[in-house]
Amino acid sequence: MSANEPTIVAFLCNWCTFTAADLAGTSRLSYPSNVKIIRMMCSGMVDPKYVIKAFLEGADGVLIGGCWPGDCHYINGNYKARRRVALLTEILKQFGIGEDRLWLRWVAASEGNMFQEVITDMTKQLKELGPSPLKGRLVA
Repeated sequence: MSANEPTIVAFLCNWCTFTAADLAGTSRLSYPSNVKIIRMMCSGMVDPKYVIKAFLEGADGVLIGGCWPGDCHYINGNYKARRRVALLTEILKQFGIGEDRLWLRWVAASEGNMFQEVITDMTKQLKELGPSPLKGRLVA
């Protein structure tokens, strides 16, 4: 990964988006290697503090990937994720993190090509935005 590649932390639902990422790999679909995948059982399990911590530790963008609405293995986890992301977006604005750095996307298990597109599009947008405003400003 080159120095000007943005860092993306991706919290992916085990049942859908993580499986789509796996399908993209087994199908030999190429996408940027700047994504760090964290496998979650459900997108509804992504606590806002995980997202904030990712940004504080230098992520340029965070992706939360889940099942399509109505297809959640835990019935309403993706609806919970959608509500949390809406609130989290408002909190992140106070830190100078725009809503274009936090993405919530629905990707089904059979949509490896969509996962590839999401990562490629997010990388492109983050390159245009430049490094996160928090990068290099905080001391651990």
